[in-house]
Amino acid sequence: MTELPVLVLAGSRDGDRDPLARHGGVAHKALLPVAGRPMLARVLDCLRATPGLGTIHVSTEAPDDLREVAGNVVFLPAAPGPSASVAQAIAACGTPLLVTTADHPLLRPVWIAEFLAESDACDLAVAVATRAVIERDVPGTKRTYIRLRDMRFSGCNLFLFATPASRDVVRLWQRLERERKKPWRMAAILGPTILLRAVTGTLTSTALCRHIERLTGARVRLVPMSDGKAAVDVDKPADLTLVERILSET
Repeated sequence: MTELPVLVLAGSRDGDRDPLARHGGVAHKALLPVAGRPMLARVLDCLRATPGLGTIHVSTEAPDDLREVAGNVVFLPAAPGPSASVAQAIAACGTPLLVTTADHPLLRPVWIAEFLAESDACDLAVAVATRAVIERDVPGTKRTYIRLRDMRFSGCNLFLFATPASRDVVRLWQRLERERKKPWRMAAILGPTILLRAVTGTLTSTALCRHIERLTGARVRLVPMSDGKAAVDVDKPADLTLVERILSET
């Protein structure tokens, strides 16, 4: 069986000026100590312990800062945004490609295995956790939720770009990222009907995935994870406190 290559997004526009880097007194956010171990190292430990994964690529603008912690990985240059970094990685590595982020120190091999097992028959799979599951497993946490008619969910920083068709979703993502401060242009890209349904809470997950397929030709699947902790990453000091508490309890 061919091993699945992996991309870890570890870009930072601010370097040691990033709020979390300053909080941890380190040169880069990915080096933030989490229960005494750099955040990136925890992610890489998980990936190396997961059967079936192959070469690990780390996308960053600061390979020299991360080299000692990262060990035997292939560094790729980070682009100005995550969508462009993924596009560059797909151009270099092809598909299938598993993508995660350096700020996901709770990542576990069992979550990756669960995600991959449920990611068949699609071009792009996206791991999500529903609000009910997150509140069950991480009571009191504050997450950003996407509200659909049939589910409210938060992303889990796990993506499988399974086929070449997924590149067209990345291109759509790049277009939306470029227009993120211009809602009228985003509406022109996505179509006003889909945005209206999203705003009014009448858009279903099935309709969303079908709309993306109409725009890109790629079949997209949202994969609900069984453990709400899969949605917990480290974006601010309060997240660090939460993650260290979770680690202390396991």
